[in-house]
Amino acid sequence: MTGTGGVTRVGTAGWSIPRAEAAKFPGVGSHLARYARVLNCAEINTSFYRSHRYEVYARWAAQTPPGFRFSVKVPRAITHMQRLRASRGALAQFISEVSGLGDRLGVLLVQLPPSLAFEPRQVRIFFNLLSTLFDGAVVCEPRHASWFETAADRLLVKLRVARVAADPARWPMAAVPGGWLGPAGDGAQAVVYHRWHGSPRVYYSAYADDWLQARASALKRLAHAAHPWCIFDNTASGAATADALRLRALEAAG
Repeated sequence: MTGTGGVTRVGTAGWSIPRAEAAKFPGVGSHLARYARVLNCAEINTSFYRSHRYEVYARWAAQTPPGFRFSVKVPRAITHMQRLRASRGALAQFISEVSGLGDRLGVLLVQLPPSLAFEPRQVRIFFNLLSTLFDGAVVCEPRHASWFETAADRLLVKLRVARVAADPARWPMAAVPGGWLGPAGDGAQAVVYHRWHGSPRVYYSAYADDWLQARASALKRLAHAAHPWCIFDNTASGAATADALRLRALEAAG
């Protein structure tokens, strides 16, 4: 089956603009407004640590052009403290808040703690509940080895939840996309979500040119059948912004 394909989205965790890259984000306005004229997505991580009012999300959306999209990280109170259990009230509040993004909301990111093993019943209950509250794309970044076994992948497919491809990967299969990859398993009409944290020093290191070139080549093939997202999370040293710009340039060069 052939997919319809989609826009490749490249951005960073947050939208700060390092001083060294400021000239590449010209114009007036807030950092977000300038960022959104150059890159076409951003991941909101602050939602993991604290709630934001509907009006805050609406204000962020208003600073971006129509084609821009946000992904939003589900609060740690749900993923790390409640560990996906008894989460209806907290999820409902979160979905109500992020609805302020309107059509700028693209993806919800469910990042799990390394200690959270795959439990089929609880996973099914949680993601089925989430699907009743939110009808958009959902991706999951598990970090326990049990999530990379066949049974876990099959359940994510049934639930239509994509598994994040991460770098550096804690486990070999964590480096590649998994879970829901479209009706034919080829990524058709599905989000394929990459989170790149920097290597060898996580959150700090910039990526080498040959690594980025390999990613750009892979994205070119993937974009024919999928909706790829690439989020650079190596923000501690400002490397994420430069890496995102380099990847966009390599992608455009073909």
